[in-house]
Amino acid sequence: MSTPQQHVTVLYAEDDEEDQMLAKAAMKRARLHNTIRFVNDGEELLDYLRQVGQYADPATAPRPGIILLDLNMPRMDGREALSEIRSDPNLRQIPVVVLTTSKEEEDILQSYEIGANSYLTKPVTFDKLVELIQHVGDYWFQVVQLPI
Repeated sequence: MSTPQQHVTVLYAEDDEEDQMLAKAAMKRARLHNTIRFVNDGEELLDYLRQVGQYADPATAPRPGIILLDLNMPRMDGREALSEIRSDPNLRQIPVVVLTTSKEEEDILQSYEIGANSYLTKPVTFDKLVELIQHVGDYWFQVVQLPI
């Protein structure tokens, strides 16, 4: 188990490069010093988590303490990836926070039904993204005990 102050790796499954850059900049602005790694879709997310192919080396693909997950991605979307994560005994304990543009009630309900720990809607301004990332950091890195 991690301590509340422990540095953990954040793995963000997001296909939009601009959103990846904004998330990294928001973490820096929010003064979160956690390492953030990116994958571009659900298939790549599962390869990373299972240390397959380009992610076989744990030194370059460390186990994340938390996953940020976009729902709408190519190849394998976030819903399917979340379902796979929750059905894998080696991965199911990793917290997954959905971070997506959808505010649809169906997406929210389905995400929780298949195992999301939180559901957050991406803000439209950078300042609001920084604020959201700060709240995520406060809660997941200072309040809760993570299973790592």
